[in-house]
Amino acid sequence: MAVRRRDLLAGVAAFAGFATVGLLPGTAAAATRQRPGAQLPPSLAIGDRAVVARASARRAMEHLQVLSNEIGPRIGGTPSEHRAADYIAGVLRKLRYDVTLQPFPVADKYLADISVTGDRGPKWQSGASPQGKLDVTVSGAVVDVGTATPAELAHVRGQIAFIPDSQVNSNAPRLAAEAGAIAVLLSRPGSPSRKLGAFTPALPAPLDVPVLGLAQVQGERLRQKLAAGPVRLSLTVTHHKNLTSYNVIAERPATLPNPDNGVVMVSAHYDSVPGSPGANDDGSGTVLCLELARVLRYLPTQKAIRFALWGSEEQGLIGSRHYVKQLSDADAERIAGCFQNDMVATSWDPAIVYWLLSVDGGDNNTTKAVAGAAQRLGYQQRTKGPVARGSSDHVPFHERGISSANFSWRGETGPALLEPTYHTPEDTIAANVSGERLQVSLELIGSAAYELARQR
Repeated sequence: MAVRRRDLLAGVAAFAGFATVGLLPGTAAAATRQRPGAQLPPSLAIGDRAVVARASARRAMEHLQVLSNEIGPRIGGTPSEHRAADYIAGVLRKLRYDVTLQPFPVADKYLADISVTGDRGPKWQSGASPQGKLDVTVSGAVVDVGTATPAELAHVRGQIAFIPDSQVNSNAPRLAAEAGAIAVLLSRPGSPSRKLGAFTPALPAPLDVPVLGLAQVQGERLRQKLAAGPVRLSLTVTHHKNLTSYNVIAERPATLPNPDNGVVMVSAHYDSVPGSPGANDDGSGTVLCLELARVLRYLPTQKAIRFALWGSEEQGLIGSRHYVKQLSDADAERIAGCFQNDMVATSWDPAIVYWLLSVDGGDNNTTKAVAGAAQRLGYQQRTKGPVARGSSDHVPFHERGISSANFSWRGETGPALLEPTYHTPEDTIAANVSGERLQVSLELIGSAAYELARQR
């Protein structure tokens, strides 16, 4: 088959870039040193060198500062998620990817922003009951009403009722409202090993006051503040309706002849649960994609490279399911593998294993590629798998017959062992992100995806 002149010129340009990007003497030498946290010295292929010489957790963390610290919780379909989608799309467009925002409808959200008078820290976000009063701002002093007995409710009129253990008395919100409370805050005690996030209270009957579901740590902080003196709060409750969420899809074509029109995908979800800034879940996977988009942008490949950042994963893999459903059979067959990255940087001490998680526990193009990269980079003793586990955006791809897996740092005893701050307001950069683990994740996925993209 004759090689088209355009393909030949693209290949020459790509190889010229390959020769200069990440392979200068200084960076080449750095790339051959033992990798961070590796237990064995590397034996890098030329493609690995190009990736590890450039991949930078520090650069990725700059994006995470924006997503987790500046934007904060990114709730599917709401303005916060839209701000994140715009930021992600802007980064990828600056890298000269072909970027598409793929819209899809999502269910209404019921959220509250909570300001503590005199507290200069960020606002708290919680869930709000759809059976409570919505689209209202309420301000007042807080009263701990315990289990909402008549004696405890005697002085709640005109104030905000705080019920620290809302599971003790299911009638407590109604009793507090009948006693004259202007709002009700519910909290649920958890445990040090599994903390509870913000929630959307379900009430047996409508109430004419806002009813909010606090995260465990928010309830604990509120009790501490009340023990120190009076506390006043301002609560803004919003019913977000007629919502649209977005997947952000970015692609660059193969730089060498691509006879099968193949594509390699690297993906993550960028939304988070209410109340959580989502630094590890899944800001870490999102910024891994953004950094690898920079690293892989001009490296020569036989296949196209596609990055996918999913919206509304936390409500049931909605974004990735929508994307896969829209694929024609021919488009699905083009995808050589999808590397899904979910929670790839936790600093939680027991999360010492990098898990290769396929839906059925079997090997496929992605798990084989990551295992091979771990072997070459000296990380194989830090990895386990493939092991069977769903619960992330690799599931729709598997169901469509596309090679896919989820890659994540979890506890040594099994991939179900997650950090205590999972899905809580404590999933912050400061409390729950390791730069070293993010660097390992970047190198493993970058090297694996690039190796697969270089294959004919």
